[in-house]
Amino acid sequence: MITDAGTPGISDPAFYLIRAALQENLPVCAVPGATALIPALLLSGLPCERFSFEGFLPVKKGRQKRLQHLQTEPRTMVFYESPHRLQRTLADLYETCGDRPAAVARELTKKFEQVLRGTLSRLIEEAAGLPLKGEFVIILEGQSRRVERATQKAVDEYEH
Repeated sequence: MITDAGTPGISDPAFYLIRAALQENLPVCAVPGATALIPALLLSGLPCERFSFEGFLPVKKGRQKRLQHLQTEPRTMVFYESPHRLQRTLADLYETCGDRPAAVARELTKKFEQVLRGTLSRLIEEAAGLPLKGEFVIILEGQSRRVERATQKAVDEYEH
C-alpha cells in the first residue's frame, strides 16, 4: 500500500485494510515513510517526551465533546488539520483549552516549510495570513505543563 499523503494508516482509513489483511493471515510489511507528526512535534519547541496524537478532530458531530475531553490532557497533543478548517480549529482550541502555548506547522520537509510558535491567541492572528495550501499540523501543550509553569511562576514571585 502506498500513499501520497504520509504514512498509510496514520490518520487515514488504511488501518481497516491492514487489519483485514492480518485477519486473513496475509503478510504485512511496514516501511518507514514520511509522516508530519514527529517533525512537527520536534520543531514545535513543546515538551515531546510524552505526547498524544489526536489526528483530525471531528468536523461536526462529537467535536465539542472531544474538545472538552482533551481540555485536561496532560501530554502535548498533536492534531492534523485541513487548510480550510485551520482557523476554526485554533479558535475552538482557544475557547476550550485557554490561551496555552502551541505551534502550527505547514508544508514540513518541503520548500515552503513553516512553523509558527506562540500562544493560541497569537497563532490565531498569525495563521490568518498563511496561504491556505498544504498540510497543517497543530501542536498544543498539555494541561499539566500549564499548571506546573503557573505554580513555578507563583513561587518565583513569592520568593522575590
